[in-house]
Amino acid sequence: MLAFRNSFGICQLIGEPVSLDWYNPQGERMVPSQRVALHNEGVRSRLTLYNAKIEDAGIYRCQANDAQGHTEEATVVLEIYQKLTFRDVRSPQEFRQGDVAEVVCDVTSSPVPVVSWFYNNEEIIEDTEKFQLLQNNNLQVQRVTKADEGVYRCEARVEARGEIDFRDIILVVNVPPVVSVPQQSFNATADYGESVTFTCRAYGSPEPDVTWHRKGVQLQESERYVMRARGTTLTVRNIQQDDGGSYTCKASNKAGEVEHELFLKVFVQPHITKLRNVTAVEGSAAMISCKAEGEPLPEISWRRASDGHSFSDGDKSPDGRVEVRGRYGESMLTIVGVKLSDWGRFDCEALSRIGGHQKSMFLDIEYAPKFQTNHTIFFSWEGNPVNISCDVMSNPPATMLWRREKLTIPSEGAGNMRVHSAPGRSLLEVTPMSDRDFGRYNCTARNNIGMRYQEFILAQADVPSNPYSVRLSSVAQRVATVTFTKPDSHGGVPISHYLVKYKDISAQDWKDVKSQGTQTIVLLTNLEPNTTYEVRVAAVNGKGQGEFSRTESFQTLPIREPSPPSVQGQRGVGKAYRLGLVKQDDGGMPILEYIVKYKTDKEEQWMTKLVPGVNDFVLLQPLQWNTQYEVEITARNVKGLSEPTFVKFSMPQKPDITADSLFSGLGLGAVVGLGLAGLLLLLVLVDVSCFFLRQCGLLMCITRKLCSKKTATSGKSKELEEGKAAYLKLPLKEENGKETLKPDTIEIKVHGDNSLHMTQEDSKA
Repeated sequence: MLAFRNSFGICQLIGEPVSLDWYNPQGERMVPSQRVALHNEGVRSRLTLYNAKIEDAGIYRCQANDAQGHTEEATVVLEIYQKLTFRDVRSPQEFRQGDVAEVVCDVTSSPVPVVSWFYNNEEIIEDTEKFQLLQNNNLQVQRVTKADEGVYRCEARVEARGEIDFRDIILVVNVPPVVSVPQQSFNATADYGESVTFTCRAYGSPEPDVTWHRKGVQLQESERYVMRARGTTLTVRNIQQDDGGSYTCKASNKAGEVEHELFLKVFVQPHITKLRNVTAVEGSAAMISCKAEGEPLPEISWRRASDGHSFSDGDKSPDGRVEVRGRYGESMLTIVGVKLSDWGRFDCEALSRIGGHQKSMFLDIEYAPKFQTNHTIFFSWEGNPVNISCDVMSNPPATMLWRREKLTIPSEGAGNMRVHSAPGRSLLEVTPMSDRDFGRYNCTARNNIGMRYQEFILAQADVPSNPYSVRLSSVAQRVATVTFTKPDSHGGVPISHYLVKYKDISAQDWKDVKSQGTQTIVLLTNLEPNTTYEVRVAAVNGKGQGEFSRTESFQTLPIREPSPPSVQGQRGVGKAYRLGLVKQDDGGMPILEYIVKYKTDKEEQWMTKLVPGVNDFVLLQPLQWNTQYEVEITARNVKGLSEPTFVKFSMPQKPDITADSLFSGLGLGAVVGLGLAGLLLLLVLVDVSCFFLRQCGLLMCITRKLCSKKTATSGKSKELEEGKAAYLKLPLKEENGKETLKPDTIEIKVHGDNSLHMTQEDSKA
C-alpha cells in the first residue's frame, strides 16, 4: 500500500509553444502556491504537488498554445492511495440511558476499508434488536442501559494491501438523577433557636451533584445553612419567621437534572406590632388599633382594666358605645361618646394555639374644667379671714383666675385679698374690712377644651340661734345630765361648742360648763342635794356666743340611805374567799363602811366584819374546806343603812399536798429562786461526773489551770525535777455504775505540759 506525500507531472511538446498551462480536475487553471510548483523549460513543463491529498486525485490537463493560435493538450491521471486513518474516534463515548446510542468510528482509507465491530470479544455480525451496523460504519445500540456499558472494538481492513487497524471505544451509559425525599414538609417555631434538617437523596450515574435553592437563588454554606453528605442534607439553623416556605432540592449530572420541592411551615408566636396610647376628647369617638402577627394568625381580644370586662371580635358593650371589629391580624376597638369612666388602661391580647402576647395602652381623655364642689356660700365677718376654695378637675390642667365685679383679681393679690394656687385648686383668701367686701366672687377655669366658671358668695356670718328642747335626766343628789337640741342656724360659721350655765335659784352667780366639742349632752357635777337649780344653754361659733335657750329648772334628790351593794364573788387563795364590791348609788353621802356578816349553812350564829367604805373588796378568812357559806352585806352612810345584799358561795375540798400546793404559799421570787438553785445543783453534778468519767468539764479545766500555775510558780518540785508524775487514783465504773476495778487500779498522770495520761497499775485491766 502506497501513500504519497508529493506528486508531479511532466508535459513535453514538439514545436515552439507560446504558452503551457496546467488545469486541475475541476478545470481550474493552476497557479503556483505553497503546495503547487510550476517549472517551464522551453517545450517542457513540470507540475509538482506538495503534501498530496485524496482530494488532489483526478485528471490534470496540460494545454499548449502556439503562435498561430493552435491549441494542443495532454492529460495526466493522478491516483492517490490513503492508508487506514481513524478520525475523531473518541473514547469514552457517553450516552443517556434509554436513548439510541450511535458509537462513532470514523475511519477512512483508499480504497474504502471494511469495518467490523466486536463486543466482549465477540463480533457483531448482523443486525439485532440491540445492535445495528450503520452505513457510515458506526454502531447503533438501541435503548442503551447500564448493562450495555463496556469496551467496543472498531476494526478496519484494506484487504488489497493487507492493511488492518482498530480502536477500542469505551461505552459509558449515564443514568439521569432520581431523587428520594423521606419527608416532604416540616414544622418549626420561630425565635426559639430551633433547627430543621431537609434530606434529599439523589441516585444516578455519574453520581449527581445536589444543590439547594430558595426563591430562585442557590443557597450557599453559612452559619445558618449547613450542608452535609455531599449536599444531600440541608440544616436551617435558628429558624426565623421569614424562613418559612418552599425549598428546592436539585440533583444534576451529565444525563440530566431533576428537582424536588420541600416545604417548611414556620409557626411564629403571636407578637403585637402596633398598639399606641390614644387621647380623646370627652364626648367624641376614640378608635384604638391593635395589630399582631404570628403563624398561625392570632385572634385578638381586649380587656378593660377598670372593670375587667373583655371584648372579642364582634362584641358590643351593653350600652352600645363600645364595639370591636377585626380582620387580618388587626382589631379596632371603637368607643362612641367617650366618657370619663372610659379613662384608663386597655389590654390587647393576641392568642394562637402556640402561645400569646399581651400589651397595654392608655386611653387618656381630655375634657373641659369641672368644678368639684357645690359649696359656694362662705361666711365670715369683718376682720376674720376666710378661704374661698375653687377646686377644678380638668385635662389638660386648667388655668384659673378670680373676678370681683368684672374686675380680675391679680394672682399676687390685691389689698385684703390673696390668691394661693395649687394643681387643680385656687384659693382666694379674703379678709373682709367692710360691707363692700361681702358679695359675689367669680372663679373662671380654662383649658384648650373649654371654659367654665363658678360663682361664690361671701356672706356676713352671725352668731348661732338658741338651742332648744333642754331636758334634765339622771338627776341625783349631786349630779344631773342636761340634753338639748342643736340650733336651727349656726350663723354661717360652724359651732365650736355649747355653753351650759346653771345656778342655785337662791344664788346670783351662774356657773359655766362647756360641752365636749359639739356634743348636745352635758353632765353637771358637785351639786347640792335637795336643791333647786336653773339651767340654760347657748351655742358658740367663730363669730361669738348666740342667744340662750329658755331657762329650765330642776331639783336634786334629798340625801337618803345607800342602795344595796353590788357584789361579785371571786375564789381566794387557800382558805380565803374574796368578794368584790361594785360602786353603787351612795344616796348622796359617802359610804362610811360595809357591814359584812357571814356563817356556814349549818350554823346559826353570824360572824361580823367591818370594811371601810373606800374599799372595793372584802376578804373572808380563814374558812372551812368543803363548806357552803352565806354572806349578808350592808352599806352605811350618815343617813343610815342600805338594804342588805345576800351572797352564797361554796369552799372547795381540801387539796392534796402536791408540788403545786407546796409552792402555792410561796411568792413568785421564792419559786424562781428555788428553780435556779435546782438548775445550778444539776449543772454541778453533771460537771463532777464529766470530771471523773471523761476528764472534761469546768472542774477539769480548773484543775489543769491550778496544776499548770503550781508548776510554773514553784519550779522546785522534787517530783517534777526527777521527771516523775503525780498520780490521782480513781475508780473505774461500768455504765451500770458497778466498780470493775479496785480504787487503786486507774491512774491519771498530770504532767508538766498539762497533758493527761491514763494507765493501769500493775497491768491489770
